[in-house]
Amino acid sequence: MQLILAEKPSVAKNIADVLNSTHKRDGYFEGNNYLITWAFGHLVQLYDAKDYDSKMSRWKLDNFPFIPEDFKYKVKSDPRNRQQTDKGAAKQLKTIHNLMKRHDVDMIISACDYDREGQLIGDSIIYRAKPNKPVYRLLLNEWTRDEVIRGMETMKPNDSMRPLQDAGVSRQWADWVIGINLTSVATLKYQRGKGKALNIGRVLLPTLKIIYDRDKEIETFVPEDYFKLTAIFHTKDNEEYEGTYVEEKEEKFKHKEKLENVQQQMQGKQGTIINKQVEKKKELAPPLFNLSNLQGYVTNKFKGWTSDKVLKIAQSLYEKKYITYPRTSSVALEESLVGKTAKVLKVMAEDLPYKDEIIFRKSRRVFNNAKVESHSAIIPTYEKPKRLSSDEQIVYTAIKNRFIMQFMPIAEYEETKLVTKIDTVKGYFLSKGRVQLVEGWKKVENIQSKDNLLPSVQINDIVSLLDSKVTSHVTKPPKKHTEKTLLRVMETCGKNYKEEEMDQILTGFSIGTPATRAETIKKLKDIGYITSKGKNLSCTGLGGRLVETFPVNELFDLEFTGRLEKMLADIQKGKVKRQDFLNVIFTFTNESVATIKTGQDAVINEVSSTPKPIEVLGSCPNCGGKVMEGKKGFGCSNWKNGCKFVIWKNDKYLQTMKKRVTKTMVKQLLKNKRVHVKGLTSKKGKKFNAYLQYEKNPDNAYYSWKMDFGK
Repeated sequence: MQLILAEKPSVAKNIADVLNSTHKRDGYFEGNNYLITWAFGHLVQLYDAKDYDSKMSRWKLDNFPFIPEDFKYKVKSDPRNRQQTDKGAAKQLKTIHNLMKRHDVDMIISACDYDREGQLIGDSIIYRAKPNKPVYRLLLNEWTRDEVIRGMETMKPNDSMRPLQDAGVSRQWADWVIGINLTSVATLKYQRGKGKALNIGRVLLPTLKIIYDRDKEIETFVPEDYFKLTAIFHTKDNEEYEGTYVEEKEEKFKHKEKLENVQQQMQGKQGTIINKQVEKKKELAPPLFNLSNLQGYVTNKFKGWTSDKVLKIAQSLYEKKYITYPRTSSVALEESLVGKTAKVLKVMAEDLPYKDEIIFRKSRRVFNNAKVESHSAIIPTYEKPKRLSSDEQIVYTAIKNRFIMQFMPIAEYEETKLVTKIDTVKGYFLSKGRVQLVEGWKKVENIQSKDNLLPSVQINDIVSLLDSKVTSHVTKPPKKHTEKTLLRVMETCGKNYKEEEMDQILTGFSIGTPATRAETIKKLKDIGYITSKGKNLSCTGLGGRLVETFPVNELFDLEFTGRLEKMLADIQKGKVKRQDFLNVIFTFTNESVATIKTGQDAVINEVSSTPKPIEVLGSCPNCGGKVMEGKKGFGCSNWKNGCKFVIWKNDKYLQTMKKRVTKTMVKQLLKNKRVHVKGLTSKKGKKFNAYLQYEKNPDNAYYSWKMDFGK
């Protein structure tokens, strides 16, 4: 009997379906000589500092730095009450360990995600029970039937994954040590008031600094006036075209008078075409998506999207077998995937109106082992989705289209440059034209090219000057960072690379990883260091004070953070030892704590001790008490006296219709006993409106939703 551990229940179900292990038990599937169980992500977590030493229950500067001699793990805490163990995690962990001890189990297989975090999740669960049975690793890039079967035939001993485990453990311990020590000491040193922490993190602060620096660039930007001279020319065939004045390769001028003098000198004169260049140019399709590029594309194109949301949707598509592993930094595919890719392309092209233009070819731009770091780029699988939510459709279509583009014709355009000379002036007038010749890959997303036609003229043709004008302009400040531009800086550690050069950075030298960058941006917003307005990101006053006051400059340095991430990548490759990396982290932490302790006193954050007034949304229909908003739902203030009235924010009934409960909905419901809700989604994906009521069940103290289409 083989025991397989998946990272999530949905993945376990996928594996069970493929292996015909169809009997559902409490916490696992069984059948066909397999037991298939699952985690819920991490089931265990590192000890809190107070678990090692009771004196760490209270934050005192004298208690830091604190670095355990031996890092220990416990069952993860309940997210709603960190003082208690998560009962669901404890139960599932016990189920897994009992299955491991069964006499008929002779092999354990970790089928968690093929990355640092997945390796850590599987190993932390399996080796906690000290198994005396062989442990193997199922390494998959997608969860389709063919791939699961292939993976089961090519499993590796889990011992061979030690470098990946070392990288995962090193990252986890490093972030714990830096976070616990520097967050605690910084909060004690720079914050007045209690109830909040001044979050300090290895990836958090350099990302904050990127946004801060851009804000400062904009703030200190001094606009400058400049001027341009344009002229309208008339050909012998009665056609017109425009040219921009250029002198000594410059078309922007600081002094208006200079251009006005040129304008006077050319009045009544004719021009001569002294140069004409016509060049055909090719436009390659943008490369396949890695996670950062996918997040940047979607957040830039669609309103209201965040990189965190893109990752969650992509992860959902991955677990549903529709796309390959999304947490990748690669923009190319492994060369071994040529045959599989051809099969996927055939399926994707079946119903497209331009399918005759799609031709599979093995190009180095798509298939290149040198450009693949751990995982290939994100592409669709051969499983075509039958039903997707509107959000899933956006992400899936982006991935599918980018994949198809690679096998469409290269787009081509013709660029024409004309140089018109008027003898009485020193410079010349430059005109540029562009005509799209081959639409090619642009047809996939109906990308419209702006043609700019120039008249048919030849060198030495004489043209008439119809009009000219001097226009004034002002230099513009840099633009605010968006999630797209921020992800780009994080991915390249501030270096400038073109898309075609991305293989140069696939060495781990970056801020965070594809899997953590979205989480970092979200956390910066949640803790109030940055804010967003539309697509634009800005540093808050709190974030700015932190950058300007916090004395550990290395944590703001992209190079320093990039080197740490590079070391983690090299641990994963077996080039650096785990202890060498941890020694760097421990030394840095000790020195940083000393720097903060001996540094000047300052107040970065002041936490108000005055509690915010709690808004009463209405009267409880059950007991007449006050209904107020809580973290998880909208409930009655008399809950301690036994009142069961609550409307959960993640209500499952509404979730089936793609809706979440809002404060406005609750107010109207309590006032009118029903609420009109727009934009509900049916099982077939169609939008509709309806009245909802929240009524007490006749046979118990709980409430349920009722739907009404009447007026």
